[in-house]
Amino acid sequence: MRFDHSITVQAPAERVWEVFSDVAKWPEWTPTVDQVERLDEGRIHLGARTRIRQPKLPVAIWEVTDLAEGEYFEWVSRGPGIKTTGVHRVVSTPEGTVATATIIQEGPLGWLFGKLYANLTKRYIALETESLKKVSEQA
Repeated sequence: MRFDHSITVQAPAERVWEVFSDVAKWPEWTPTVDQVERLDEGRIHLGARTRIRQPKLPVAIWEVTDLAEGEYFEWVSRGPGIKTTGVHRVVSTPEGTVATATIIQEGPLGWLFGKLYANLTKRYIALETESLKKVSEQA
């Protein structure tokens, strides 16, 4: 199962990336995240691990598996029978900066979890990108 949501932000890509990639501050600007605990120090980097608590979802530990500074990061959370990949992308266009959030559910239980949580997942990634837009445009 795959869920994507994109939004155009009227702010420089550098600003949008700064907000999107500073995962420790997500609870300050998006209501879809209650608590974030970085399990290492510094800016987001390959191998960085973060524990996230979200409403209506199990606590998850996410590990960064791919990163292009200023453009995107991908991280993975695993549970019994499921692998969840989150992708956060920032692209500069003539119309503004396009921010995209993607969630991919895989594994023997991935399709089931994806179906059961489809509406919540769609709502969360839309709210996250809308909140990102709002906070990025304020600066």
